[in-house]
Amino acid sequence: MVARGGAQLSCCVLMIVSLVIAAAPLGLSGGGERSHRDRMARRLETLIAPSSAADAPSISQAKSGSRVYHVIDYGADPKGVADSFAAISKAISDAFADAASGLSLIAGISNLGGVEVHLDGGVYVVTSPLTLPANGGNVKIHGGSLRAADDFPADRYLIELWAAHDSTAGGGASSSGYDYEYVTLRDLMLDSNYRGGGVAVVNSLRTSIDNCYIVHFTSDGVSVRSGHETFIRNSFIGQHITAGNDPGEKNFTGTGINLAGNDNAVTDVVIFSAAIGILVSGQANTLTGVHCYNKAAGWGGTGIYLKLPGLTQTRITNCYLDYTGIVSEDPVQLHVSGSFFLGDANVVLKSVKGVVKGVDIVDNMFSGGGKGVDIVRLDESNGKFVNVDQVTVRRNSVNGMTARSTAARATVEGNGTTWTVDFSPVLLFPGRIGHVQYTLLADSAFPSHALRNVSGNTVVIESDVAVQATLHVEVDQGLGSMDGV
Repeated sequence: MVARGGAQLSCCVLMIVSLVIAAAPLGLSGGGERSHRDRMARRLETLIAPSSAADAPSISQAKSGSRVYHVIDYGADPKGVADSFAAISKAISDAFADAASGLSLIAGISNLGGVEVHLDGGVYVVTSPLTLPANGGNVKIHGGSLRAADDFPADRYLIELWAAHDSTAGGGASSSGYDYEYVTLRDLMLDSNYRGGGVAVVNSLRTSIDNCYIVHFTSDGVSVRSGHETFIRNSFIGQHITAGNDPGEKNFTGTGINLAGNDNAVTDVVIFSAAIGILVSGQANTLTGVHCYNKAAGWGGTGIYLKLPGLTQTRITNCYLDYTGIVSEDPVQLHVSGSFFLGDANVVLKSVKGVVKGVDIVDNMFSGGGKGVDIVRLDESNGKFVNVDQVTVRRNSVNGMTARSTAARATVEGNGTTWTVDFSPVLLFPGRIGHVQYTLLADSAFPSHALRNVSGNTVVIESDVAVQATLHVEVDQGLGSMDGV
């Protein structure tokens, strides 16, 4: 294209020269004519010179300013035959050494300006973890597949944002206390080959894992430790590649996502095989649009396990628990809403020190097989729940399971002095009714009446005279003594 364009311009210039020469008789003569022609010729030469093919910028020159590092340019094998660890590591190292100037991230983190490490759509085998250099950020790794070699260390991860494993680190975290910021892993398939895990994010700030497929891990598909604000979204994670009804399901192990840090979000993620879908031991995490069918509860699996007794601070919304449920230890500030529980999947509140506070399990759908499984179950094998406050379980749609709630209402009719309503088949906590509201509607008389007993989740109302009446009762277990709701 450059040579052809240069030729075209040359032709145009020759035409102009011809026109100039032809114009001489129109009034240009003698020395003035020659001088004018000479000036025009020199000017036209400068126009022709930059357009020649010899002086056009080459492709390699055009690329010299690019900040996209292609791993195949470093010798990585995109067919997955040879070990590509050294080549990809070199590309990553060069990318992290290419810091931008004039821009800043959090204190101590070099801004790499959006530099990219491109895997060029290849499948690469690596014998060691790809550990990102510490104290860098604003970088993206994307566009290919990684597979652990047969001798890959079983206690490591394919990609590690983990300063302790960075051999080039100069001695600890940055002045901000974080090791990385704004690192994006996108459009990757990570095959751990049953050797360790997929991705480790340690003490990192504002990390994105987007549109990834992570399989064949033995530890964690994604492990998040410390740090802040790792967003995992639009991804598929499983120890074994299956679409359910796998004959080996009872032997599934590992954890899909392990959140041992604060303020993270998992959005629109499918976890299709693992002993635990998502394990949460950090605070203020949000799970939205997660579909767990990792291992059925009947085989000992758990979809979402909240292991932070006394300070849960977790929101679970619009999720799909598919034959595997939610377990929360001593939940304090837990919200579960808008989710679908299929195949007798339920929510288990597990007592550790007997604390359950600020829990909302509302507006969900539960569907089971008619086996009498409670939609919310108390696990008090380690002791009774004794500190119960602000717990709301209600407005759930139930089919084929046993409804449980912290609020209930009933109507009974009778002729006598005593009306009894047993709420124990419905109420979640045994022997606990915190609030009663009732109306005694008598047919003719105006008896005196009073609440006499609430023990065993049974409400007893008595009147001073026998009367034909209808009793309407509402009870609530979840309100604290000073609750204003």
